[in-house]
Amino acid sequence: MGILAAFHPLYTLTGFIVGLLIGQTGMGGGSLVTPILVLLFGVSPAAAVGTDLLYASITKAVGTAVHGANHTVQWPLVARLAAGSVPATALTLLAIAHFDLNSRAASGVITTVLGVMLLMTAAALLFRRRLLELGGDRLANVSVRQTGLLTVAIGAMLGLLVTISSVGAGAIGVTALLLLYPKLPMARIVGSDIAHAVPLTLVAGLGHWMLGSVNLPILVSLLIGSIPGIVLGSLFAVRVPDTVLRPVMAATLAVVGGTLVF
Repeated sequence: MGILAAFHPLYTLTGFIVGLLIGQTGMGGGSLVTPILVLLFGVSPAAAVGTDLLYASITKAVGTAVHGANHTVQWPLVARLAAGSVPATALTLLAIAHFDLNSRAASGVITTVLGVMLLMTAAALLFRRRLLELGGDRLANVSVRQTGLLTVAIGAMLGLLVTISSVGAGAIGVTALLLLYPKLPMARIVGSDIAHAVPLTLVAGLGHWMLGSVNLPILVSLLIGSIPGIVLGSLFAVRVPDTVLRPVMAATLAVVGGTLVF
């Protein structure tokens, strides 16, 4: 009854639009939902992050099922990422449990980290090719063991940042994997990144739920819209060319990130 009483169709519309974008492009969920909730709906930063984390875990579980059926998930790679991200997520949750996440100071920190992560995501989208050119030579002679350790370290970094801001597992994670595994097909990079996001966002989201920073009615409303949006976006929508999408997405995230930081 409480969920239905607090239900608002604008959240469902937001979920539908974001789901449609994800269905069209495979991008945009984590980087858009949290800032939309904060800037447009006035949701507290902590509640926006926690709600978005559980939203991401459910939507990306569907994506993982599709990629798994298509054999485009590199499960050993997912395991290495999770070996770093899940412990880092748990430690981050233990640390933030000592603070009042709804306080002015905590909200300021979360908002700033969120803004910085959006700017980093924009840079990863806009300058990915250049980053790969610069980093490819440096990582060309890295041993298999070192690559594995770096993968665990990348997972730990993502665990920390995603738990605080809910942003980073997508564009930043894919860019890092492209640097470390240049010979892996792009489909497997994307599939592995999506699969890794499921345990990461699930653990982080459940932790935020236990801390009281998840808005269940908003979560349900978003999912009611996003599920048909993803389906329609995947089946019927015209895909936007990557050369157009990257600058538009990067500019949008840069503006939103700058607004949150400054």
